[in-house]
Amino acid sequence: MLLAVIVLLLSPVAYAEDDYLAPEVAFRFSARMVDAGTAEVTYAIADGYYMYRERFNFTAVGAQLGAPHLPAGKVKFDETFQKEVETYRKTITIRIPVEAHGPFSLRATSQGCADQGLCYSPMESTARLTPVTGATSANASPSVDTEMGRIEGSLNSGRLLVILPLFLLLGLGLSFTPCVLPMVPILSSIIVGDQAKVSRARGLLLAAVYALGMAIVYTLFGVAAGLAGEGLAASLQNPWVLSTFALLMVLLSLSMFGVYQLQMPSAIQSKLLQVSERQAAGKLVGVFIMGALSALIVGPCVAAPLAGVLVYISHTRDILIGGSALFAMAVGMSIPLLLVGASAGVLLPRAGAWMDSVKRFFGVLMLATALWMLSPVIPAALQMLAWGALGVGYAVWLFSRGRGGWLAKAWALVFAVAGLVQFVGVATGGRDALAPFAHFTGQAPHATEFKRIRSIGELDAILSSSPGKAVMLDFYADWCVSCKEMERFTFSDPRVRTQFAEMLLLQADVTANNADDKALLKRFKLFGPPGIVFFDQTGSEVTGARVIGYQDPAKFLQSLARARQK
Repeated sequence: MLLAVIVLLLSPVAYAEDDYLAPEVAFRFSARMVDAGTAEVTYAIADGYYMYRERFNFTAVGAQLGAPHLPAGKVKFDETFQKEVETYRKTITIRIPVEAHGPFSLRATSQGCADQGLCYSPMESTARLTPVTGATSANASPSVDTEMGRIEGSLNSGRLLVILPLFLLLGLGLSFTPCVLPMVPILSSIIVGDQAKVSRARGLLLAAVYALGMAIVYTLFGVAAGLAGEGLAASLQNPWVLSTFALLMVLLSLSMFGVYQLQMPSAIQSKLLQVSERQAAGKLVGVFIMGALSALIVGPCVAAPLAGVLVYISHTRDILIGGSALFAMAVGMSIPLLLVGASAGVLLPRAGAWMDSVKRFFGVLMLATALWMLSPVIPAALQMLAWGALGVGYAVWLFSRGRGGWLAKAWALVFAVAGLVQFVGVATGGRDALAPFAHFTGQAPHATEFKRIRSIGELDAILSSSPGKAVMLDFYADWCVSCKEMERFTFSDPRVRTQFAEMLLLQADVTANNADDKALLKRFKLFGPPGIVFFDQTGSEVTGARVIGYQDPAKFLQSLARARQK
Protein backbone atom coordinates (compact mmCIF):
# COMPACT_ATOMS: atom_id res chain seq x y z
CA MET A 1 0.00 0.00 0.00
CA LEU A 2 2.80 2.44 0.93
CA LEU A 3 4.65 1.65 -2.29
CA ALA A 4 1.52 2.36 -4.31
CA VAL A 5 1.11 5.76 -2.65
CA ILE A 6 4.78 6.64 -3.36
CA VAL A 7 4.34 5.70 -7.01
CA LEU A 8 1.15 7.76 -7.13
CA LEU A 9 2.87 10.83 -5.69
CA LEU A 10 5.88 10.64 -7.99
CA SER A 11 4.08 9.75 -11.20
CA PRO A 12 3.37 13.36 -12.31
CA VAL A 13 7.10 13.88 -12.76
CA ALA A 14 7.13 11.29 -15.49
CA TYR A 15 3.84 12.20 -17.14
CA ALA A 16 3.42 15.93 -16.68
CA GLU A 17 3.32 16.81 -20.35
CA ASP A 18 1.53 19.62 -22.15
CA ASP A 19 -1.15 17.12 -23.22
CA TYR A 20 -2.53 17.02 -19.68
CA LEU A 21 -4.60 19.69 -17.99
CA ALA A 22 -3.31 21.50 -14.94
CA PRO A 23 -4.87 20.00 -11.79
CA GLU A 24 -6.77 23.22 -11.04
CA VAL A 25 -8.36 22.96 -14.49
CA ALA A 26 -8.92 19.20 -14.52
CA PHE A 27 -10.58 19.33 -11.08
CA ARG A 28 -12.15 22.77 -10.62
CA PHE A 29 -12.88 23.50 -6.97
CA SER A 30 -15.64 25.71 -5.55
CA ALA A 31 -17.23 26.01 -2.12
CA ARG A 32 -20.14 27.83 -0.54
CA MET A 33 -22.39 27.83 2.53
CA VAL A 34 -25.85 26.48 1.80
CA ASP A 35 -27.16 27.31 5.28
CA ALA A 36 -25.92 28.18 8.76
CA GLY A 37 -24.62 24.66 9.41
CA THR A 38 -23.70 23.18 6.05
CA ALA A 39 -20.86 23.82 3.63
CA GLU A 40 -20.97 22.51 0.08
CA VAL A 41 -17.85 21.67 -1.90
CA THR A 42 -18.05 20.99 -5.64
CA TYR A 43 -15.44 19.70 -8.06
CA ALA A 44 -16.14 20.06 -11.79
CA ILE A 45 -14.16 17.22 -13.37
CA ALA A 46 -12.98 17.52 -16.97
CA ASP A 47 -13.76 14.82 -19.52
CA GLY A 48 -11.19 12.03 -19.41
CA TYR A 49 -10.40 12.57 -15.73
CA TYR A 50 -11.69 11.11 -12.46
CA MET A 51 -11.28 11.59 -8.70
CA TYR A 52 -10.89 9.11 -5.83
CA ARG A 53 -13.51 9.00 -3.08
CA GLU A 54 -11.05 7.92 -0.39
CA ARG A 55 -8.66 10.78 -1.15
CA PHE A 56 -11.01 13.57 -0.03
CA ASN A 57 -10.14 15.21 3.27
CA PHE A 58 -11.42 18.43 4.84
CA THR A 59 -10.13 20.60 7.67
CA ALA A 60 -11.08 24.06 8.89
CA VAL A 61 -9.58 26.97 10.82
CA GLY A 62 -12.20 28.74 12.91
CA ALA A 63 -14.84 26.03 12.71
CA GLN A 64 -15.55 22.41 13.60
CA LEU A 65 -16.46 20.04 10.77
CA GLY A 66 -18.63 16.97 10.88
CA ALA A 67 -18.32 13.89 8.70
CA PRO A 68 -18.65 14.82 5.00
CA HIS A 69 -21.55 13.36 3.02
CA LEU A 70 -20.28 11.95 -0.26
CA PRO A 71 -22.57 10.50 -2.93
CA ALA A 72 -22.02 7.01 -4.22
CA GLY A 73 -19.33 6.77 -6.88
CA LYS A 74 -18.45 4.22 -9.54
CA VAL A 75 -16.35 1.26 -8.43
CA LYS A 76 -13.41 0.29 -10.64
CA PHE A 77 -10.23 -1.74 -10.29
CA ASP A 78 -7.31 0.65 -10.01
CA GLU A 79 -3.97 -0.55 -11.35
CA THR A 80 -2.05 1.90 -9.17
CA PHE A 81 -3.55 0.71 -5.87
CA GLN A 82 -4.21 -2.84 -7.10
CA LYS A 83 -7.65 -2.85 -5.53
CA GLU A 84 -11.25 -1.81 -6.08
CA VAL A 85 -11.70 1.95 -5.58
CA GLU A 86 -14.67 4.30 -5.79
CA THR A 87 -14.31 7.15 -8.29
CA TYR A 88 -16.22 10.16 -9.59
CA ARG A 89 -16.49 11.70 -13.05
CA LYS A 90 -18.09 14.89 -14.44
CA THR A 91 -18.88 16.41 -11.05
CA ILE A 92 -18.91 15.65 -7.35
CA THR A 93 -20.74 17.70 -4.72
CA ILE A 94 -19.94 17.08 -1.07
CA ARG A 95 -21.88 18.50 1.88
CA ILE A 96 -20.08 19.00 5.18
CA PRO A 97 -21.71 19.79 8.56
CA VAL A 98 -20.16 22.94 10.02
CA GLU A 99 -20.25 24.47 13.47
CA ALA A 100 -18.98 28.03 13.25
CA HIS A 101 -19.85 31.38 14.80
CA GLY A 102 -18.23 33.51 12.14
CA PRO A 103 -16.05 33.43 9.04
CA PHE A 104 -13.71 30.45 8.73
CA SER A 105 -11.23 28.92 6.30
CA LEU A 106 -12.04 25.57 4.73
CA ARG A 107 -9.17 23.50 3.34
CA ALA A 108 -9.92 20.59 1.02
CA THR A 109 -7.48 17.89 -0.07
CA SER A 110 -8.29 15.77 -3.11
CA GLN A 111 -6.64 13.60 -5.73
CA GLY A 112 -7.46 12.44 -9.21
CA CYS A 113 -6.08 10.89 -12.37
CA ALA A 114 -6.36 11.07 -16.14
CA ASP A 115 -7.57 8.12 -18.18
CA GLN A 116 -4.35 8.29 -20.22
CA GLY A 117 -2.35 7.24 -17.17
CA LEU A 118 -1.27 10.41 -15.37
CA CYS A 119 -2.05 10.52 -11.64
CA TYR A 120 -1.75 13.88 -9.93
CA SER A 121 -0.29 14.70 -6.55
CA PRO A 122 -2.82 15.50 -3.83
CA MET A 123 -4.28 18.95 -4.51
CA GLU A 124 -5.06 21.41 -1.74
CA SER A 125 -7.80 24.03 -2.21
CA THR A 126 -8.98 26.67 0.25
CA ALA A 127 -12.06 28.84 0.57
CA ARG A 128 -13.10 31.58 2.97
CA LEU A 129 -16.69 30.91 4.03
CA THR A 130 -19.23 32.72 6.18
CA PRO A 131 -22.20 30.91 7.77
CA VAL A 132 -25.57 32.05 6.44
CA THR A 133 -27.20 33.18 9.67
CA GLY A 134 -30.93 33.06 10.25
CA ALA A 135 -31.69 30.59 7.47
CA THR A 136 -31.65 26.87 6.81
CA SER A 137 -31.55 24.96 3.59
CA ALA A 138 -35.15 23.96 4.09
CA ASN A 139 -36.64 27.38 4.57
CA ALA A 140 -34.13 29.80 3.12
CA SER A 141 -35.83 32.71 1.43
CA PRO A 142 -35.26 33.01 -2.29
CA SER A 143 -32.15 34.93 -3.28
CA VAL A 144 -29.68 35.15 -6.08
CA ASP A 145 -27.24 33.07 -4.02
CA THR A 146 -29.85 30.35 -3.55
CA GLU A 147 -30.81 30.54 -7.21
CA MET A 148 -27.18 30.37 -8.32
CA GLY A 149 -26.70 27.40 -6.01
CA ARG A 150 -29.58 25.55 -7.63
CA ILE A 151 -28.27 26.44 -11.08
CA GLU A 152 -24.74 25.26 -10.29
CA GLY A 153 -26.01 22.12 -8.62
CA SER A 154 -28.22 21.14 -11.53
CA LEU A 155 -25.48 21.75 -14.10
CA ASN A 156 -22.88 19.88 -12.07
CA SER A 157 -25.24 16.92 -11.76
CA GLY A 158 -24.94 16.38 -15.51
CA ARG A 159 -28.52 15.05 -15.63
CA LEU A 160 -30.45 16.52 -18.54
CA LEU A 161 -33.75 15.37 -17.03
CA VAL A 162 -33.06 17.82 -14.19
CA ILE A 163 -31.35 20.55 -16.21
CA LEU A 164 -33.83 20.96 -19.07
CA PRO A 165 -37.03 21.49 -17.01
CA LEU A 166 -35.24 23.87 -14.62
CA PHE A 167 -33.85 26.07 -17.37
CA LEU A 168 -37.14 25.97 -19.23
CA LEU A 169 -38.79 27.52 -16.15
CA LEU A 170 -35.93 29.99 -15.69
CA GLY A 171 -36.32 31.06 -19.31
CA LEU A 172 -40.05 31.56 -18.81
CA GLY A 173 -39.27 33.87 -15.91
CA LEU A 174 -36.86 35.85 -18.09
CA SER A 175 -39.48 36.21 -20.84
CA PHE A 176 -41.06 39.10 -18.95
CA THR A 177 -37.85 41.13 -18.64
CA PRO A 178 -37.19 44.24 -20.76
CA CYS A 179 -34.63 42.35 -22.86
CA VAL A 180 -37.13 39.78 -24.12
CA LEU A 181 -40.37 41.78 -24.36
CA PRO A 182 -39.33 43.68 -27.55
CA MET A 183 -39.56 40.41 -29.46
CA VAL A 184 -43.34 40.36 -28.96
CA PRO A 185 -44.07 43.34 -31.26
CA ILE A 186 -41.53 42.04 -33.77
CA LEU A 187 -43.27 38.69 -34.01
CA SER A 188 -46.72 40.30 -33.94
CA SER A 189 -45.80 42.53 -36.87
CA ILE A 190 -44.60 39.49 -38.81
CA ILE A 191 -47.89 37.69 -38.21
CA VAL A 192 -49.97 40.76 -39.07
CA GLY A 193 -47.98 41.31 -42.24
CA ASP A 194 -48.39 37.71 -43.39
CA GLN A 195 -50.29 37.52 -46.65
CA ALA A 196 -51.58 34.03 -45.96
CA LYS A 197 -54.76 33.49 -44.01
CA VAL A 198 -53.82 33.56 -40.35
CA SER A 199 -55.22 30.66 -38.42
CA ARG A 200 -54.08 29.39 -35.08
CA ALA A 201 -51.97 26.74 -36.80
CA ARG A 202 -50.41 29.29 -39.16
CA GLY A 203 -49.68 31.75 -36.36
CA LEU A 204 -48.16 29.02 -34.21
CA LEU A 205 -45.97 27.89 -37.12
CA LEU A 206 -44.65 31.41 -37.70
CA ALA A 207 -44.00 31.85 -33.97
CA ALA A 208 -42.25 28.47 -33.72
CA VAL A 209 -39.96 29.23 -36.69
CA TYR A 210 -39.15 32.67 -35.24
CA ALA A 211 -38.46 31.17 -31.79
CA LEU A 212 -36.29 28.43 -33.28
CA GLY A 213 -34.11 30.98 -35.06
CA MET A 214 -33.71 32.94 -31.83
CA ALA A 215 -33.01 29.82 -29.72
CA ILE A 216 -30.34 28.42 -32.06
CA VAL A 217 -28.39 31.68 -32.36
CA TYR A 218 -28.80 32.41 -28.64
CA THR A 219 -27.37 28.96 -27.82
CA LEU A 220 -24.45 29.33 -30.22
CA PHE A 221 -23.74 32.80 -28.90
CA GLY A 222 -23.76 31.59 -25.30
CA VAL A 223 -21.51 28.61 -26.00
CA ALA A 224 -19.04 30.88 -27.81
CA ALA A 225 -19.04 33.34 -24.91
CA GLY A 226 -18.49 30.54 -22.39
CA LEU A 227 -15.64 28.96 -24.33
CA ALA A 228 -13.97 32.33 -24.88
CA GLY A 229 -14.29 33.14 -21.19
CA GLU A 230 -15.10 36.78 -21.95
CA GLY A 231 -18.15 39.00 -22.07
CA LEU A 232 -18.68 38.81 -25.83
CA ALA A 233 -22.03 40.50 -25.27
CA ALA A 234 -20.23 43.80 -24.81
CA SER A 235 -18.97 43.61 -28.38
CA LEU A 236 -22.58 43.64 -29.58
CA GLN A 237 -23.45 46.67 -27.48
CA ASN A 238 -21.40 49.29 -29.28
CA PRO A 239 -23.24 52.13 -31.07
CA TRP A 240 -22.59 50.71 -34.54
CA VAL A 241 -24.17 47.33 -33.85
CA LEU A 242 -27.11 48.83 -31.97
CA SER A 243 -27.69 51.40 -34.69
CA THR A 244 -27.64 48.73 -37.38
CA PHE A 245 -30.25 46.61 -35.64
CA ALA A 246 -32.34 49.66 -34.80
CA LEU A 247 -32.22 50.65 -38.49
CA LEU A 248 -33.47 47.18 -39.38
CA MET A 249 -36.40 47.69 -36.99
CA VAL A 250 -37.18 51.03 -38.66
CA LEU A 251 -37.09 49.46 -42.12
CA LEU A 252 -39.41 46.69 -40.99
CA SER A 253 -41.79 49.22 -39.45
CA LEU A 254 -42.01 51.01 -42.80
CA SER A 255 -43.54 47.88 -44.29
CA MET A 256 -46.23 48.11 -41.61
CA PHE A 257 -46.94 51.67 -42.77
CA GLY A 258 -47.35 50.50 -46.37
CA VAL A 259 -44.17 52.15 -47.68
CA TYR A 260 -43.18 48.87 -49.34
CA GLN A 261 -44.20 45.21 -49.34
CA LEU A 262 -41.88 42.98 -47.33
CA GLN A 263 -41.12 39.74 -49.14
CA MET A 264 -38.21 37.60 -50.28
CA PRO A 265 -36.36 38.71 -53.45
CA SER A 266 -37.83 37.21 -56.60
CA ALA A 267 -34.62 35.38 -57.47
CA ILE A 268 -34.66 33.56 -54.14
CA GLN A 269 -38.39 32.96 -54.38
CA SER A 270 -38.01 31.27 -57.79
CA LYS A 271 -35.45 28.86 -56.37
CA LEU A 272 -37.59 28.11 -53.33
CA LEU A 273 -40.49 27.39 -55.67
CA GLN A 274 -38.68 24.24 -56.84
CA VAL A 275 -38.80 22.66 -53.38
CA SER A 276 -41.85 24.17 -51.76
CA GLU A 277 -44.70 26.56 -52.14
CA ARG A 278 -43.17 29.99 -52.84
CA GLN A 279 -45.12 32.10 -50.35
CA ALA A 280 -44.77 29.67 -47.46
CA ALA A 281 -41.09 28.86 -47.93
CA GLY A 282 -40.06 32.43 -48.54
CA LYS A 283 -41.98 33.65 -45.53
CA LEU A 284 -40.63 30.99 -43.18
CA VAL A 285 -37.03 31.60 -44.19
CA GLY A 286 -37.47 35.32 -43.53
CA VAL A 287 -39.15 34.65 -40.18
CA PHE A 288 -36.31 32.32 -39.14
CA ILE A 289 -33.74 34.99 -40.03
CA MET A 290 -35.63 37.60 -38.02
CA GLY A 291 -35.66 35.25 -35.04
CA ALA A 292 -31.93 34.71 -35.40
CA LEU A 293 -31.30 38.47 -35.48
CA SER A 294 -33.55 38.95 -32.46
CA ALA A 295 -31.12 36.84 -30.44
CA LEU A 296 -28.88 39.92 -30.48
CA ILE A 297 -31.48 41.63 -28.30
CA VAL A 298 -31.56 38.86 -25.72
CA GLY A 299 -27.90 37.82 -25.75
CA PRO A 300 -26.34 40.81 -23.98
CA CYS A 301 -28.75 40.62 -21.03
CA VAL A 302 -26.85 38.98 -18.19
CA ALA A 303 -29.06 37.29 -15.59
CA ALA A 304 -28.26 34.66 -12.97
CA PRO A 305 -29.22 31.65 -15.17
CA LEU A 306 -27.15 32.85 -18.11
CA ALA A 307 -24.19 33.70 -15.88
CA GLY A 308 -24.34 30.25 -14.31
CA VAL A 309 -24.27 28.48 -17.67
CA LEU A 310 -21.43 30.62 -19.03
CA VAL A 311 -19.31 29.95 -15.96
CA TYR A 312 -20.08 26.23 -16.24
CA ILE A 313 -19.05 26.13 -19.92
CA SER A 314 -15.88 28.12 -19.28
CA HIS A 315 -14.87 25.75 -16.46
CA THR A 316 -15.84 22.35 -17.86
CA ARG A 317 -15.84 22.99 -21.66
CA ASP A 318 -18.92 20.75 -21.65
CA ILE A 319 -20.82 22.02 -24.69
CA LEU A 320 -23.51 19.34 -24.52
CA ILE A 321 -24.71 20.19 -21.01
CA GLY A 322 -24.15 23.93 -21.30
CA GLY A 323 -25.65 24.20 -24.78
CA SER A 324 -28.68 22.13 -23.78
CA ALA A 325 -29.30 24.41 -20.81
CA LEU A 326 -29.05 27.51 -23.00
CA PHE A 327 -31.41 26.06 -25.60
CA ALA A 328 -33.95 25.08 -22.92
CA MET A 329 -33.76 28.59 -21.47
CA ALA A 330 -34.31 30.11 -24.93
CA VAL A 331 -37.35 27.86 -25.41
CA GLY A 332 -38.71 29.07 -22.07
CA MET A 333 -38.25 32.68 -23.14
CA SER A 334 -40.17 31.84 -26.33
CA ILE A 335 -43.32 30.54 -24.62
CA PRO A 336 -45.09 33.96 -24.69
CA LEU A 337 -44.16 34.22 -28.36
CA LEU A 338 -45.78 30.84 -29.05
CA LEU A 339 -48.91 31.99 -27.23
CA VAL A 340 -49.01 35.12 -29.39
CA GLY A 341 -48.73 32.96 -32.48
CA ALA A 342 -51.37 30.46 -31.35
CA SER A 343 -53.86 33.24 -30.60
CA ALA A 344 -53.22 35.16 -33.82
CA GLY A 345 -56.21 33.76 -35.64
CA VAL A 346 -58.50 34.88 -32.82
CA LEU A 347 -57.05 38.22 -31.74
CA LEU A 348 -55.80 39.65 -35.02
CA PRO A 349 -58.37 40.47 -37.74
CA ARG A 350 -57.41 40.05 -41.37
CA ALA A 351 -59.28 42.45 -43.60
CA GLY A 352 -60.55 46.03 -43.89
CA ALA A 353 -59.56 49.36 -42.38
CA TRP A 354 -59.28 47.84 -38.90
CA MET A 355 -56.52 45.53 -40.14
CA ASP A 356 -54.64 48.53 -41.54
CA SER A 357 -54.87 50.23 -38.14
CA VAL A 358 -53.48 47.16 -36.42
CA LYS A 359 -50.53 47.07 -38.83
CA ARG A 360 -49.81 50.77 -38.20
CA PHE A 361 -49.92 50.15 -34.46
CA PHE A 362 -47.36 47.36 -34.74
CA GLY A 363 -45.26 49.66 -36.89
CA VAL A 364 -45.22 52.13 -34.01
CA LEU A 365 -44.25 49.34 -31.61
CA MET A 366 -41.32 48.44 -33.85
CA LEU A 367 -40.18 52.06 -33.89
CA ALA A 368 -40.42 52.04 -30.10
CA THR A 369 -38.30 48.87 -30.05
CA ALA A 370 -35.66 50.58 -32.18
CA LEU A 371 -35.62 53.56 -29.82
CA TRP A 372 -35.41 51.29 -26.77
CA MET A 373 -32.40 49.53 -28.28
CA LEU A 374 -30.60 52.83 -28.86
CA SER A 375 -31.47 54.29 -25.45
CA PRO A 376 -28.31 53.02 -23.70
CA VAL A 377 -26.03 54.91 -26.08
CA ILE A 378 -27.85 58.17 -26.83
CA PRO A 379 -28.21 61.21 -24.53
CA ALA A 380 -31.23 61.35 -22.23
CA ALA A 381 -32.47 64.59 -23.80
CA LEU A 382 -32.42 63.03 -27.26
CA GLN A 383 -34.31 60.02 -25.93
CA MET A 384 -37.07 62.26 -24.59
CA LEU A 385 -37.31 64.16 -27.88
CA ALA A 386 -37.55 60.89 -29.80
CA TRP A 387 -40.27 59.49 -27.53
CA GLY A 388 -42.14 62.76 -27.82
CA ALA A 389 -41.93 62.74 -31.61
CA LEU A 390 -43.15 59.14 -31.74
CA GLY A 391 -46.16 59.89 -29.53
CA VAL A 392 -47.18 63.12 -31.26
CA GLY A 393 -46.55 61.66 -34.72
CA TYR A 394 -48.81 58.67 -34.10
CA ALA A 395 -51.46 60.95 -32.60
CA VAL A 396 -51.43 63.15 -35.71
CA TRP A 397 -51.85 60.08 -37.92
CA LEU A 398 -54.81 58.85 -35.85
CA PHE A 399 -56.50 62.26 -36.04
CA SER A 400 -55.84 62.66 -39.76
CA ARG A 401 -57.53 59.40 -40.67
CA GLY A 402 -60.94 60.69 -39.71
CA ARG A 403 -62.08 57.12 -39.00
CA GLY A 404 -62.37 54.89 -36.00
CA GLY A 405 -64.84 56.98 -34.03
CA TRP A 406 -64.36 58.11 -30.47
CA LEU A 407 -62.01 55.24 -29.58
CA ALA A 408 -59.43 56.28 -32.17
CA LYS A 409 -59.66 59.91 -31.05
CA ALA A 410 -59.24 58.90 -27.42
CA TRP A 411 -56.09 56.95 -28.28
CA ALA A 412 -54.83 59.88 -30.33
CA LEU A 413 -55.33 62.17 -27.34
CA VAL A 414 -53.43 59.79 -25.07
CA PHE A 415 -50.45 59.59 -27.42
CA ALA A 416 -50.50 63.36 -28.03
CA VAL A 417 -50.42 64.12 -24.30
CA ALA A 418 -47.66 61.55 -23.70
CA GLY A 419 -45.56 63.06 -26.48
CA LEU A 420 -46.12 66.66 -25.36
CA VAL A 421 -45.18 65.73 -21.80
CA GLN A 422 -41.78 64.56 -23.09
CA PHE A 423 -41.29 67.79 -25.06
CA VAL A 424 -42.18 70.01 -22.11
CA GLY A 425 -40.05 67.91 -19.76
CA VAL A 426 -36.90 68.12 -21.86
CA ALA A 427 -37.45 71.83 -22.58
CA THR A 428 -37.58 72.60 -18.86
CA GLY A 429 -34.50 70.59 -17.95
CA GLY A 430 -35.89 67.09 -17.40
CA ARG A 431 -33.63 64.22 -18.39
CA ASP A 432 -35.68 61.16 -17.46
CA ALA A 433 -38.17 59.81 -19.98
CA LEU A 434 -39.95 57.81 -17.26
CA ALA A 435 -40.31 60.87 -15.03
CA PRO A 436 -40.09 63.98 -17.23
CA PHE A 437 -41.28 66.36 -14.46
CA ALA A 438 -39.31 64.84 -11.59
CA HIS A 439 -36.98 67.85 -11.51
CA PHE A 440 -39.99 70.04 -10.56
CA THR A 441 -41.23 67.83 -7.73
CA GLY A 442 -37.84 67.13 -6.21
CA GLN A 443 -38.40 63.39 -6.67
CA ALA A 444 -35.60 62.91 -9.16
CA PRO A 445 -33.58 59.82 -8.22
CA HIS A 446 -30.39 60.56 -6.32
CA ALA A 447 -27.23 59.54 -8.12
CA THR A 448 -25.28 57.03 -6.06
CA GLU A 449 -21.78 58.26 -5.30
CA PHE A 450 -19.34 55.55 -6.35
CA LYS A 451 -15.57 55.61 -6.33
CA ARG A 452 -14.59 54.54 -9.84
CA ILE A 453 -11.86 51.93 -10.29
CA ARG A 454 -10.22 51.22 -13.65
CA SER A 455 -8.06 48.15 -13.09
CA ILE A 456 -7.34 45.17 -10.87
CA GLY A 457 -4.37 47.06 -9.44
CA GLU A 458 -6.58 49.92 -8.21
CA LEU A 459 -9.05 47.47 -6.67
CA ASP A 460 -6.34 45.48 -4.87
CA ALA A 461 -4.77 48.68 -3.55
CA ILE A 462 -8.07 49.76 -2.00
CA LEU A 463 -8.87 46.33 -0.54
CA SER A 464 -5.38 45.80 0.85
CA SER A 465 -5.53 49.12 2.68
CA SER A 466 -8.16 47.61 5.02
CA PRO A 467 -10.93 50.19 4.54
CA GLY A 468 -12.44 49.17 7.89
CA LYS A 469 -15.97 48.74 6.56
CA ALA A 470 -17.85 46.61 4.10
CA VAL A 471 -17.10 47.21 0.42
CA MET A 472 -19.45 46.87 -2.55
CA LEU A 473 -18.06 46.62 -6.09
CA ASP A 474 -20.63 47.34 -8.79
CA PHE A 475 -19.98 46.43 -12.44
CA TYR A 476 -21.66 48.95 -14.74
CA ALA A 477 -21.82 49.80 -18.46
CA ASP A 478 -23.62 52.56 -20.33
CA TRP A 479 -25.25 49.97 -22.59
CA CYS A 480 -26.48 47.85 -19.66
CA VAL A 481 -30.22 48.46 -19.27
CA SER A 482 -30.44 46.45 -16.03
CA CYS A 483 -27.59 48.53 -14.57
CA LYS A 484 -29.60 51.69 -15.12
CA GLU A 485 -32.68 50.05 -13.64
CA MET A 486 -30.65 49.20 -10.52
CA GLU A 487 -29.49 52.81 -10.27
CA ARG A 488 -32.92 54.31 -10.79
CA PHE A 489 -35.20 51.95 -8.86
CA THR A 490 -32.98 50.10 -6.37
CA PHE A 491 -29.95 52.20 -5.40
CA SER A 492 -32.16 55.28 -5.04
CA ASP A 493 -34.46 53.60 -2.50
CA PRO A 494 -34.14 55.37 0.89
CA ARG A 495 -33.69 52.07 2.75
CA VAL A 496 -30.89 51.03 0.43
CA ARG A 497 -29.21 54.45 0.66
CA THR A 498 -29.22 54.14 4.44
CA GLN A 499 -27.29 50.87 4.14
CA PHE A 500 -24.93 52.42 1.60
CA ALA A 501 -23.97 55.14 4.08
CA GLU A 502 -22.06 52.54 6.09
CA MET A 503 -20.25 51.00 3.11
CA LEU A 504 -17.46 51.89 0.71
CA LEU A 505 -19.00 51.92 -2.76
CA LEU A 506 -16.76 51.06 -5.72
CA GLN A 507 -17.79 50.89 -9.35
CA ALA A 508 -16.07 49.40 -12.38
CA ASP A 509 -17.34 51.00 -15.59
CA VAL A 510 -16.75 48.35 -18.28
CA THR A 511 -18.46 50.26 -21.08
CA ALA A 512 -15.29 50.45 -23.18
CA ASN A 513 -14.68 46.69 -22.86
CA ASN A 514 -10.92 47.30 -22.99
CA ALA A 515 -8.18 45.05 -21.63
CA ASP A 516 -8.53 46.34 -18.05
CA ASP A 517 -12.31 45.90 -18.17
CA LYS A 518 -11.99 42.32 -19.40
CA ALA A 519 -9.39 41.56 -16.74
CA LEU A 520 -11.68 42.84 -13.99
CA LEU A 521 -14.59 40.75 -15.26
CA LYS A 522 -12.38 37.69 -15.60
CA ARG A 523 -11.03 38.18 -12.08
CA PHE A 524 -14.53 37.57 -10.70
CA LYS A 525 -15.63 35.14 -13.44
CA LEU A 526 -18.28 37.55 -14.68
CA PHE A 527 -19.38 37.72 -18.31
CA GLY A 528 -20.80 41.22 -18.16
CA PRO A 529 -22.80 43.63 -16.02
CA PRO A 530 -24.84 43.91 -13.96
CA GLY A 531 -22.84 42.17 -11.29
CA ILE A 532 -22.14 43.15 -7.68
CA VAL A 533 -19.41 41.70 -5.46
CA PHE A 534 -19.18 42.32 -1.71
CA PHE A 535 -16.07 42.38 0.52
CA ASP A 536 -15.77 42.35 4.29
CA GLN A 537 -13.85 44.82 6.46
CA THR A 538 -10.58 42.99 5.80
CA GLY A 539 -10.93 43.16 2.01
CA SER A 540 -11.90 39.48 1.54
CA GLU A 541 -14.83 38.66 -0.71
CA VAL A 542 -17.98 37.60 1.08
CA THR A 543 -18.68 34.12 -0.25
CA GLY A 544 -22.17 33.45 -1.58
CA ALA A 545 -23.31 37.09 -1.58
CA ARG A 546 -22.91 38.11 -5.21
CA VAL A 547 -25.76 39.78 -7.06
CA ILE A 548 -26.17 38.91 -10.76
CA GLY A 549 -28.86 40.70 -12.75
CA TYR A 550 -31.53 43.14 -11.63
CA GLN A 551 -32.96 43.04 -8.09
CA ASP A 552 -35.76 45.20 -6.76
CA PRO A 553 -35.17 47.12 -3.50
CA ALA A 554 -36.72 44.47 -1.23
CA LYS A 555 -34.64 41.66 -2.67
CA PHE A 556 -31.49 43.76 -2.78
CA LEU A 557 -31.89 44.61 0.91
CA GLN A 558 -31.80 40.88 1.63
CA SER A 559 -28.60 40.62 -0.38
CA LEU A 560 -27.09 43.51 1.58
CA ALA A 561 -28.05 41.88 4.87
CA ARG A 562 -26.42 38.62 3.82
CA ALA A 563 -23.28 40.42 2.66
CA ARG A 564 -22.96 42.45 5.87
CA GLN A 565 -23.69 39.71 8.37
CA LYS A 566 -20.06 39.85 9.50
